[in-house]
Amino acid sequence: MEFVIKISQFLLSLSLLIILHELGHFIPAKLFKTRVEKFYLFFDIKYSLFKKKIGETVYGIGWLPLGGYVKISGMIDESMDTEAMAEEPKPWEFRSKPAWQRLIIMLGGVFVNFVLALIIYIFAAFIYGDTKISAASIQDGYLIENPLLTDLGFRTGDDIIKVGDFKVEKVSDIKGQFIGAESITIKRDGVEQTIALPEDFLGQFSDSKTRDLFEMRYPMVIAKIPDSSLNKGVNLKEGDIVRTIGDKKLKYIDQLPTVLNEFKDQEVAVTLLRGEELITETLKVDNNAKLGVVYFSGAGPKTMEKLGYYKMTVEEYSFGESFGVGLNKFTGQISSYFGQLKLIFSPSTGAYKGVGGFKAIFDIFPDFWSWEAFWGITAFLSIMLGVLNLLPIPALDGGHVMFLLYEMVSGRKPSDKFMEYAQTVGFFILIALVLFANGNDIFKAIFK
Repeated sequence: MEFVIKISQFLLSLSLLIILHELGHFIPAKLFKTRVEKFYLFFDIKYSLFKKKIGETVYGIGWLPLGGYVKISGMIDESMDTEAMAEEPKPWEFRSKPAWQRLIIMLGGVFVNFVLALIIYIFAAFIYGDTKISAASIQDGYLIENPLLTDLGFRTGDDIIKVGDFKVEKVSDIKGQFIGAESITIKRDGVEQTIALPEDFLGQFSDSKTRDLFEMRYPMVIAKIPDSSLNKGVNLKEGDIVRTIGDKKLKYIDQLPTVLNEFKDQEVAVTLLRGEELITETLKVDNNAKLGVVYFSGAGPKTMEKLGYYKMTVEEYSFGESFGVGLNKFTGQISSYFGQLKLIFSPSTGAYKGVGGFKAIFDIFPDFWSWEAFWGITAFLSIMLGVLNLLPIPALDGGHVMFLLYEMVSGRKPSDKFMEYAQTVGFFILIALVLFANGNDIFKAIFK
């Protein structure tokens, strides 16, 4: 069921972004009386799942979910329709339009991507507000188990004070500022110290088997008791929070192995918090220091706050205030993504190892349905799609824009033959990037 939920969100988000991006090309093309021959969601190599011609345009759904396209008459694109280009230009063709009109048509998709993201951020701020966990309220530091971090000197219990030069005020700041940071300032036993990160840290992180960085510490919560459990029949219920084991306080689940190791092959009194009530049960610990129960870390946010694990604030915004908040999130996300691209194209950082394809995008979505999460991810992907399409690679919008700007500045239009060659080169570059990104996904799935 979790897979169905994830794939549904993935396909819905992808379809929405593709359709709106292509509408960004389609609408100005129609406004400038340019013929659009096809409008497709996904690629229709050899055949279509659905197609219907309305007016001069065929609308359809392809079978290969790697994107979508609009085929504009008189434009050298991925269709490589050289026969049509060999004929005399027609007034309704793309190549017959003034350069400024062609530029607007080509920038339309990216423009829609950015506007969509901005609108989502504005309405998300108005509808959901901002939920923030104060970093200062974290009492016992963070859970740090990734060997990459522990080898650098980080330890569970460290407080994160700064990421680079950015002072951490809320927990989400840590991961939000982490990419590109050269150092982390921590507080351990009341003393601040700065730990430098190696230049290729992102590459090492991509190679590591775990995605964990600085994680919040949570209590142990009972999920279920399997029929094969040695504690089957004990009065345990889903949602019980384990507070003590024997005479040992269990505030965090990462303390569990150490605590249980003291009670191997024994029965031990366990204190549980069930709602508002504290109850005591006797549990068995096997010779591997296991209880034989399924558990997870963390209760609901309100319960966590009530138990004193952190302080949470929810900021609500008026509709007018939401515009400023949404704009700040939008510009911050664009700046962050351009920063990531800069790192990816700097081989010394190793950031290129973290480039992912469709599986990486699929993994972003949660395995439960949340409209708040869905729209947040969709806004991020819309920015990503817009930025990537601006790259000056022939076959992408940015490549077409590059040649159009050259034409507008120099007054000389590149020949159709040159554009065909450029489109072919760009197509192979694009295929190579797609294969690399999705190859990274496959490699990680097999070997990590």
